[in-house]
Amino acid sequence: MSTTIIYLAYLIAASLFILGIKGMTKPRTAVRGNQLSALGMFIAVVVTLFDKNILSYEWIIAGILVGSVIGGIMAVKIQVTAMPQMVALLNGFGGGASLFIALANFIDPESATHTVALVSIAATVLIGGVTLSGSFIAFGKLQELISGNPIRVPGNKVINAVLLVAALVLGGMLVAEPYNLTNVYILVAVALALGIFLVVPIGGADMPVVIALLNSYSGIAAATTGFITGNTVLIVSGSLVGASGIILTQIMCKAMNRSLFNVLFGVMAEGGETVDADEVYAGKVKSSSPEEVAMLLETAERVVIVPGYGLAMAQAQHAVRDLASILEGRGTDVKYAIHPVAGRMPGHMNVLLAEAEVPYEQLVEMDEINPQFEQTDVAIVIGANDVTNPMAREDKGSPIYGMPILNVDKARTVVVVKRSLSPGFAGLPNPLFAMDNSLMLFGDGKKAIVELTQNLKEAD
Repeated sequence: MSTTIIYLAYLIAASLFILGIKGMTKPRTAVRGNQLSALGMFIAVVVTLFDKNILSYEWIIAGILVGSVIGGIMAVKIQVTAMPQMVALLNGFGGGASLFIALANFIDPESATHTVALVSIAATVLIGGVTLSGSFIAFGKLQELISGNPIRVPGNKVINAVLLVAALVLGGMLVAEPYNLTNVYILVAVALALGIFLVVPIGGADMPVVIALLNSYSGIAAATTGFITGNTVLIVSGSLVGASGIILTQIMCKAMNRSLFNVLFGVMAEGGETVDADEVYAGKVKSSSPEEVAMLLETAERVVIVPGYGLAMAQAQHAVRDLASILEGRGTDVKYAIHPVAGRMPGHMNVLLAEAEVPYEQLVEMDEINPQFEQTDVAIVIGANDVTNPMAREDKGSPIYGMPILNVDKARTVVVVKRSLSPGFAGLPNPLFAMDNSLMLFGDGKKAIVELTQNLKEAD
């Protein structure tokens, strides 16, 4: 294939990647952005297969078929609630693929023949190994195969520092002694261990940040793989993913009042003072019923729905959409308050509500919706906990202090739909539940909303 055609195709693919990422910045254009990115990747793969001297296509075709079948099954079978752990798993696969490409090129004496390639191999092994093991730990936490709570490892910071220094030294030795396979195998082991020790201390509340960061790592690993193989489009696409992932991580850090430096080195929220839930609630919690809440909504002019991970677990998004439709039919102004880290991955609530065909214009980001809570008649919180916890605003001893939250407590009435008073990912009681303007509607999120909707229909 002509070099001109190859680079022209790569340019088109890179342009499609950029347009795709641009499209995915808004819910309305996200599907088109995803399609453009997929088209760009298809062009890049096809051109690369024709460009390189492929001796046999049998294994490549077999891999495409097997991968397509697995991917198709996952796309159909995976529930939206399981999307965060699937993203974590796919990040790990991306890092693992880069890792194995680096190993294959290092073992082949004809591939790693210059310093740039050797340095790229060392970087890819390190980043790919960290991404692979770190993503699998994140998957285990999200899937509840291992505890989602922070697992405190004695001397964790020292261990991370030692592993990082060891990895850098081994990387230097790999470049200096390009035919010593022992060094690269030890580097793989150190990188995998570093990924584990970086993610193990991080709790479920910080998983949105971790997923964004691991996504960035997988992109960086792909970019360094591009330097190994001399593939321009891989360098470009990996750089785009790496850069956008870092930007997203920074946004998540601001949304959770975290330091990016601490995230990079696995030092997340430190435990604050122990808070006694009995003291916080102290018999002040008021239980309500679907009938009582329906009466409140009958006269409400402005309603804000606040979705959280509990809504995802209860698969209540369609029930919530039906409730909103009933309210809108009565002339009520309905909006959805979206916190950037609600759920377990960035944009989790947007994806969930999009599945229920909630109009994009009703999804309002935190900074825009917060000033509107004081004019809100009823705020309905469904499964959201930490992102509505006033302790983040008022309690300096709290581990979530300083984290921007949705100011739902400013609404005239707050209805919290929740199974119990159990804490969120941060493990903290929520004073919101005991406030004078709050009512608790205990029960399964979907069932409670369905009953509430039914009561509203009967009132009509």
